[in-house]
Amino acid sequence: MQNQRPDRIRKLLADLVAFDTVSDRSNLPLIDYIERYLASLGVGSQRIVDETGQKSSLWVTIGPEDKAGLVLSGHTDVVPVVGQDWSHNPFELVERDGRLYGRGTTDMKGFVAVCLAMVPEMLAADLKTPINLAISYDEEIGCVGVRPMLREVARKPIKPLGCFVGEPTQMQVIIGHKGKHGVRATFRGLARHSSIAPDGVNAIEYAADLITEIRRRAALLAADAEQVSLYDVPHSTLLTSIVHGGAALNIVPDHCAVEFECRGIGITESREVTDAIIAWAKAEIEPAMRKRHPECGIDFEEILDYPALDTAADAAIVTLAKQFAGRNDHAKVAFGTEASLFVSMADVPSVVVGPGSIAQAHTPDEFVEMSQLEACGAFVARLIAHCAK
Repeated sequence: MQNQRPDRIRKLLADLVAFDTVSDRSNLPLIDYIERYLASLGVGSQRIVDETGQKSSLWVTIGPEDKAGLVLSGHTDVVPVVGQDWSHNPFELVERDGRLYGRGTTDMKGFVAVCLAMVPEMLAADLKTPINLAISYDEEIGCVGVRPMLREVARKPIKPLGCFVGEPTQMQVIIGHKGKHGVRATFRGLARHSSIAPDGVNAIEYAADLITEIRRRAALLAADAEQVSLYDVPHSTLLTSIVHGGAALNIVPDHCAVEFECRGIGITESREVTDAIIAWAKAEIEPAMRKRHPECGIDFEEILDYPALDTAADAAIVTLAKQFAGRNDHAKVAFGTEASLFVSMADVPSVVVGPGSIAQAHTPDEFVEMSQLEACGAFVARLIAHCAK
C-alpha cells in the first residue's frame, strides 16, 4: 500500500486542482467529490453547510468515535488567478521535473490530497485513537469557513487531543503565528465645486490624517522589536493597504475609504492596536469634520479578524509534530492560519506543519514538490502508527 502512495497522492491532487474553488464560488462540487471518495472506502462524513447553502466544511472521523483523536486540518478554497501570467491552465495539474503545478497545489490542496490518500492506510491500521479530517472553506478571506465547524467541535462531548494544520511550512513545525485585524474606515465629507473648496469637507484630506497616524504608530511598533524572536519580522506590523476616494479633479471629494490592518504578535494585540486607532480617529478627526458639517464623519467596519497562535514549545502537540515530522526544530511565521481558531474557539492545542513553501502560495505557476508531498505522507504514516498503538 505504501508503494502506491505517490500515485494516490498525484491522482487525488489532480482531481482537487481541477475544481475551481476560488473563494467567491461554491466548493460543493469538490465536497461532493471528497464525500464520494470517502464513501467508496466505507467512511462517512459530516457536512457543516454555510447559511447560503453554497459552501460546506467536512468533519470526518476514522477510528473509534467515542475517544479523543488527532485532527488533520486543511482548507479547500484558493486565491484568484485573474491577472496572473500562468504558463498553462491553472486548474489542470502539470508535473515537470519533480514539481506539481496548479492553483492550490501548495496552498493547500496538496496537504488535503495527502490526507485523503492516506485514508486507506488509516483504515488498515486498526486505530485505537481516532484521526479526524477537518476540511474547510473560505480560509483565504479571513478563516471564515472553519468557524461554524469549530462551533460544532466545541459542542462535542469529546474534545480532540490536538490539531495539525497543513499550511505550507516545508514540513517544519510552526508553533506560533501573528494574529490579524483588518478595518475599513469610510470618510463622509461634503462635495462642492473645487473653486469653492473651503465650503466643502474634503474626505481624502481627513483620510490622509488617519493614514499618517497609522504610519506613525507602525514606526513605534517597529521600534519595539523583540531582541530574540522566532519571527522573521520580530514585531507587530501595521499598514494602510487600500485607499479609494474622489470622483473628479474639480470636485471636493465627499467619500474616501481606507483599509488598514495590524498583524500582532500578542494573542489579542492586532485588535488592541486597531481599536486604539479607531478611538483616536473618533476623538481627533471626526469632531473636526463634524464642526465643518454635522453630517460628516467616519464609519468603521471590521473586515477580518483572527487571533495569534502561541503554542508552548514543550507542549505535547509540538512533541508529537516533531516526532511525526522526523525533525526537532520549530519556528514562528508571519502569515495567519486556522490553527489559532482551533485554540481560541475549541480549545484544541494546535501547530502548523505542511508540505510546500509559502513562497509559492498565491503565485502564478504555483507548485509543490513531489518530495514534499511524500514527506507529508511519511508524517501522516507516523501519525497512523502512533494512533494504532
